Amino acid sequence: MRGVRRVAAPIAVLLAVGLAACTPALPETVVPDTQITVGWTGAFTSANAAASPAPGNVDIAETIRGDFGDLVDGEFVADEGFGSVTIVSDDPFTVRYDLAEPVWSDDIPLDAADLLLGWAGAAGYFDAEDADGDDASADAEPVETAVPALDEFARAIEVTYPQPIIGWQQAVTAPVPAHVVGHRAFGTDDPMEAKQAVIRAIQDGDDDALAKIAAVWNDDFEVGKDGKLAADLLLSSGPFRVDSISDDGDGQSVALVPNPSYRGLVTPKVARIELVPAGDLPEAEVGERLNVAQVAPTTANREIIRQLEREDFTVDTRHDGTLWALMLDPTGIFTEPQARAAFLRAIPATALTERGSGVWATAYTGTTSMLSAPGSRAYDIVNEDSGFTAALGTPADDAALERESAGIAAGSSVCVLYDTGSEFATGAFVALGEVAAEAGWSIADCGSADFEAALAAGAWDAVIARVPVPQTPEQILDQWGGHGSASITGSTDPERDALVAQYAQTTDVYEARDLLAQIESTIVRAAVALPIAMNPRATIIDRSVTGIAPRTGVAAPLTYGVSQWEVVP
Repeated sequence: MRGVRRVAAPIAVLLAVGLAACTPALPETVVPDTQITVGWTGAFTSANAAASPAPGNVDIAETIRGDFGDLVDGEFVADEGFGSVTIVSDDPFTVRYDLAEPVWSDDIPLDAADLLLGWAGAAGYFDAEDADGDDASADAEPVETAVPALDEFARAIEVTYPQPIIGWQQAVTAPVPAHVVGHRAFGTDDPMEAKQAVIRAIQDGDDDALAKIAAVWNDDFEVGKDGKLAADLLLSSGPFRVDSISDDGDGQSVALVPNPSYRGLVTPKVARIELVPAGDLPEAEVGERLNVAQVAPTTANREIIRQLEREDFTVDTRHDGTLWALMLDPTGIFTEPQARAAFLRAIPATALTERGSGVWATAYTGTTSMLSAPGSRAYDIVNEDSGFTAALGTPADDAALERESAGIAAGSSVCVLYDTGSEFATGAFVALGEVAAEAGWSIADCGSADFEAALAAGAWDAVIARVPVPQTPEQILDQWGGHGSASITGSTDPERDALVAQYAQTTDVYEARDLLAQIESTIVRAAVALPIAMNPRATIIDRSVTGIAPRTGVAAPLTYGVSQWEVVP
């Protein structure tokens, strides 16, 4: 908590708290005795995904937490049933987060206390200690952060940021119930008093009180080794709630049932969802033990899945948020940009995709961007404005002559690293060797079964790698910034860093797309990466189920939109 300096702001609070006399009935949309069983590879380890954002926790949070909206194909989609987010001042940059009328599953309303608690968590007030027992934020530069103002009805907060931020619509959430945190931190039984105690601790910057809240925030919501979690820690503000957590030795199972108190725009239709271990061959069990499963497309499972398609099972293939790319080390043989451009222009991405994808050719979508994904509106702008097609995406009239003009002798060897355990990378490498030879390049097989170790060792000239499509300015800098911790090529550009800084403070979606294209153009000019194709994920859906629309990307790709799921009569 030492990485944050707190500036108190006056607040007026009226906490709306009501206890229902009886348990609400299930939504009328729920069809009794219906169940959908999902083959799941996640693990539910914490009911506070803000403190522990592991994939399994994010999957569950998508079903049991309401929020102001979600990113879908790179665009923010608001959930007006939860509330609204509005910029109320440009200078200073101030955003109002205004709740509609959501309630927790114990019928305690969500209000400003819940939003303030979520804001404080995101601001670093409750950062956990690292493995050495030191404050994880101790070395961070203190950030002067004004405590948000709460409106008189305590259903909204207004946050004044030091500067505009691109992620303003999702910067505040309500990941855990403030009245539960207040009760556990301070022993306060009355929900109103518990909420007020949380507010006072944050407003006053009371380190002792904040330490107690931090202990609850980081530890109490963790699922025990026995799979147990107290009922108050499993309260839900989303369409479903956790009914049970179990482990039969083959893996963890989580049962979800409709939340009777949910007041969202779309209420659940199915009476129970069972997330169960996927097993070794989930595609073979859809229609029997499972109704839904997500798998990586491989040669081994293509025939099974093709047969399911012939029997009218739905097979939905969308990208998983990562892309395949051919990336260069801008040293050695590729020190000069002309040499890098000559090599990349000699390699048609379609040839690598065709050989790498094999029997799953239709599942791989080609791409021309390292920073955006096909299907998003941002991609259309980036693809048009980055200059990739002219600079690197159009084959040279004479690839051998272009190589010679770059000062590279015929037969020059290029050590290419790839993951020998990956079907796509192995196939793409074979194609790379063939097309590069036509232009006079000699490809050396530097493939490795321990890809990450070989990548870190750096004894390669080019690499066929699968990398995440960055979703935030921070992730762009990690991959492409001057000090990027996840940089593969080591390419740096002060102009790129400046553009990312500008992008991070852009609140207009159209301006943001234009800036993203400019950032992409700096990568194109560096000639260090050839985007190949998006990596697919296949969702197999039983004929007895409808309404499932998997989301692209990493975050909750299957459980997004779970309220729409239903069993076919």
